[in-house]
Amino acid sequence: MNRRLLIGIAGPSGSGKTSVAQNLHGILGSEQVLILAEDNYYRDLSDVPGTATGLKNFDHPDAFDHGLLREQLQDLLQGKRIRSPLYDFRQYRRTGESQELGPHRVIVLEGILILHDPEIRKLMDIKVYVDQDPDICLIRRLRRDLLERGRTVESVLDQYEATVRPMFLQFIEPAKRYADVIIPGGGHNLVAIDLLATKVRSLLGNGEIRPAGKAKGE
Repeated sequence: MNRRLLIGIAGPSGSGKTSVAQNLHGILGSEQVLILAEDNYYRDLSDVPGTATGLKNFDHPDAFDHGLLREQLQDLLQGKRIRSPLYDFRQYRRTGESQELGPHRVIVLEGILILHDPEIRKLMDIKVYVDQDPDICLIRRLRRDLLERGRTVESVLDQYEATVRPMFLQFIEPAKRYADVIIPGGGHNLVAIDLLATKVRSLLGNGEIRPAGKAKGE
């Protein structure tokens, strides 16, 4: 029976989650590893919860369609292909297009709130939290949103103060206690990434991964 592994990589925005996932992908090989981003499961703008000031809160769990994400993760763990949605961060909506993904032996799921959702956590074999200093996260977020998403400095700082930091304190940082591995420094911590890759190779090689599609602990 084919066995598959789900690795969850969580942490604050700008912490280096994507870099960790990409480094792991590079070490283990593209034929075996699929990277899936929680960001593609954002709801359209009209369905994202708002704040008292009228700002949309993209860092609240309700901003994501975690139901669809759970369903598609289960399909991937059963060796099926999925049609993952694509999200336009300039328009704050799904594009209406999708990408076909799978099957792969290792699924790497990265996102800010994936450790907050208990049903998604149960599907994971390895839970990772990427830790980073808040000032570094803010600098990276500023650079990304200015260059890639057409934002202004003022809008990024307003959003950080109104929703990003409060939601980090309420939802993201508390979920760190669920992590099996905490990686400080993000994608620059090559020692931690190499150790994680070694563990993944061990699980793939000795058959310790749970049967495809079965939740951990069942």
